[in-house]
Amino acid sequence: MGRVTFDLEDLRSYVTGIELGSFAKAAERLGRSTSAVSAHLKKLEQQVGTPILRKVGRNMVMTEAGETLLGYARRLLELNEEAAAAVRGLDLHGRVRLGLQEDFGETFLPQVLGSFTRAHPRVRIEARIARNAELIDWVLKGELDLSLAWDGGISTPFHQALGQRQMHWIASPDFDLSLWRSGHEPLPLVMFDAPCLMRSAATQALDRAGIAWRVAFTSRSLNGVWAAVSAGLGVTVRTDAGLPSGLSLLPPGMLPALSPLGVVLHRAQETPAAAIQRLAQIVADRIKD
Repeated sequence: MGRVTFDLEDLRSYVTGIELGSFAKAAERLGRSTSAVSAHLKKLEQQVGTPILRKVGRNMVMTEAGETLLGYARRLLELNEEAAAAVRGLDLHGRVRLGLQEDFGETFLPQVLGSFTRAHPRVRIEARIARNAELIDWVLKGELDLSLAWDGGISTPFHQALGQRQMHWIASPDFDLSLWRSGHEPLPLVMFDAPCLMRSAATQALDRAGIAWRVAFTSRSLNGVWAAVSAGLGVTVRTDAGLPSGLSLLPPGMLPALSPLGVVLHRAQETPAAAIQRLAQIVADRIKD
């Protein structure tokens, strides 16, 4: 077999279509025609030498080869962005103080911050993991340059809405829901200490539905919440950000529906230093994707 050189734009069409669940949406997102995206997919299949997608009903799903390609495609695109950022940002320097909600810490620390640090070695990042109230307070006091937080209705002078994440009821696959469904026991909840946006959302939804509940476990850390849920002590409410692989989203209709929760990037200054602006853009792009 001759040498194969994948085109990054072909890979971008493929990855975007898979992530959006539609290649028509991918065409719209990328500013291309659907025929152009189809041509990209056809070229990839020719280079791979086997189908990367197959039709199931009205949907296209990945083949085994397609799943393998997806992982490499993401890595190549990320490396391309990292290389471009490094070349463009050789003069970036200084310090960026970033605060993150714990939900985003597991994915953002190795992915976004690791990539940024490699691309801009002269920029020193100081990251903190904290809860919403602290993150917003530190931005207002000028102790953080940026903070990525849930939208709890408290704004700062310079903030950017980055979209929404759906809240879910989450439990261990082995958790027995039969007792509370029979009405003999209140639903056990695993929650952060109050005040907590998701704790309030959970209890208010249960109250509206007339479902009895009790707080079985509280924690000051997300790891504590995940550990208690994994142990079968109760159910919790979070988004799927950083969801451990051993836990499951409860099927819709089993418990009251929950609203989505907004994600907001807060800035201490309207026009911060270039390094802060660059990291803010990378964070915003990653959340929106």
